[in-house]
Amino acid sequence: MFGLFKNKPKNISLPLLVDIHSHLLPGIDDGVKTVEETIYILKKLKNIGYKKVITTPHVMSDHYPNSNEDIISKLNETNDIIQKHNIGIKLQAAAEYYLDENLLDKLSKQEELLSFGDKYILFETSFLNKPVFLEEAIFNMNAQGYQPILAHPERYTYLLSNQILLDKLKSMNLFFQMNMLSLTGYYSPEVKKFAIYLLKSNMIDFIGTDCHNALQANEIATKINSKYFRLFGSKNILNPSLL
Repeated sequence: MFGLFKNKPKNISLPLLVDIHSHLLPGIDDGVKTVEETIYILKKLKNIGYKKVITTPHVMSDHYPNSNEDIISKLNETNDIIQKHNIGIKLQAAAEYYLDENLLDKLSKQEELLSFGDKYILFETSFLNKPVFLEEAIFNMNAQGYQPILAHPERYTYLLSNQILLDKLKSMNLFFQMNMLSLTGYYSPEVKKFAIYLLKSNMIDFIGTDCHNALQANEIATKINSKYFRLFGSKNILNPSLL
């Protein structure tokens, strides 16, 4: 099925070891559709140096209202299958929460959120407009003992060229997770430029693949020689701490 994606593995590996952002549980969001695709992607990630993948299905009240139970059940089901293939990579799960009133409600009720590592919580926002309750949500996450991580800040128009807001968010104990493919121009030249700026300014704490499908996994593998990927080893990137 994925024969067209086959290519010779390159003798290069990334120093990240752990991926914290992907969509590799089949049929649960806009990510992979089959467990075969999951297996293919995990093998790709293994070939470029990953030892653990913390996959993060969307939790969005309007589109993907996944519960903790939904995600863990699908994780267990998927692991039961992939373990038979002896891939040599660990698959765990958390979530990528969309910042809306539903997430605020969960925080106000102190409902348990799916976290990883030292109570890290991955969340995203609208790409165009800054949520009016962004700072409130970050404060509440910190107050409940979570360490909030903003997914792919380089892709948010409202953050572009807004150094005051960037500095304010970082001062609120907010971590930034950059998408690896942002550095290659995969999303847009503007996103690439902003991603390079954030990385070189030491504002990035985690790197994620944000991999949704085999095509993106193949894109990552073919761009492994990117000069910007080589910056990962010289920056204070926290991915290896999760191994």
